Amino acid sequence: MAAASVQLEAVASDPQFRHLSSIAGIVVDLRYATPDNFVGRDLYSPIDCAWLHRDAAAALESAVAWLARQRPGHHLLVLDALRPQRVQQQLWEALQGTELLGYIAEPSRGSIHSFGMALDITIVGPDGRELDMGTGFDDLSERSHPALELAMLERGEITEQQVENRRLLRGAMFQAGFFGINSEWWHFDCGDRVLVRQHYTRVL
Repeated sequence: MAAASVQLEAVASDPQFRHLSSIAGIVVDLRYATPDNFVGRDLYSPIDCAWLHRDAAAALESAVAWLARQRPGHHLLVLDALRPQRVQQQLWEALQGTELLGYIAEPSRGSIHSFGMALDITIVGPDGRELDMGTGFDDLSERSHPALELAMLERGEITEQQVENRRLLRGAMFQAGFFGINSEWWHFDCGDRVLVRQHYTRVL
């Protein structure tokens, strides 16, 4: 069955969604609302993309609480949350003809971000600086691949501390019900992708 859809402009009045400002204990820096992303331009302004589906928001609150217990003074930094279909289309078009196209979900199939059920996220320490994860956000190289971490570690391309920082992030997210992917240490889906695409509302 096809998922329902809603325009981004209607999300604020839709009880399925929660604004990131309603979630205590997180830091928010939506990188697609700045030029600091792999496309190199602001893709969000003037629209407000600081939203999550309420299920993902509740799971994020669980991750926040876990991290606060494990590492007081550390906070989760949200780099991307709800990404409307219209922006996903822009990303898809920007990568046509490049080897990076595999990093982007085909718009017709739908990114889990477009359902408000995925997060790009990292951790900031007590000093407010991001923990060293071995690469920055949106570094689309093999060093960003969780599936290759052990091999990269053996070759000295990433450090044990960088891997430990990634494991801390995964610990917070996994216990809250999120799932990681093999190619991006920062990306987490809330729930099974197939079920999300079938049963949740896509934001256009």
